[in-house]
Amino acid sequence: MSNTDPIAELLTRIRNAAHARHPELEIPHSKLREAICRVLVAEGFLESAEPTGEGFKKKLLIRVRYSPAQEPIMRGIERVSRPSVRRYAGSAELGRPSRGMGVEIVTTPLGVMTGREARRKKVGGELLLRVW
Repeated sequence: MSNTDPIAELLTRIRNAAHARHPELEIPHSKLREAICRVLVAEGFLESAEPTGEGFKKKLLIRVRYSPAQEPIMRGIERVSRPSVRRYAGSAELGRPSRGMGVEIVTTPLGVMTGREARRKKVGGELLLRVW
């Protein structure tokens, strides 16, 4: 099966696992997927994201984080920039998600980071997704 948007696939798999209350999921590995998951772990939306396996069989094992009432911590996740419509933002436009809730994830020349970090480092880039 050809995959034209691996980031959207990652988000859909995380969203579906959270709604089905699965403790973990396994997806094919890529450097961009791993970087996005590391940012989500650092922001507290996921418990962990660890690469497993070697070579072309490498996978990414993701553990979804839940509240004590077994509700997913991640309430929503939205893809902003798509392969057909890329969304770029300068440093002045980043770091202010709607209503002050959630996080924007941006890919910059310095790597994948949150919008707040990109604003602090005065660097813009492609706005990949929003999480709340």
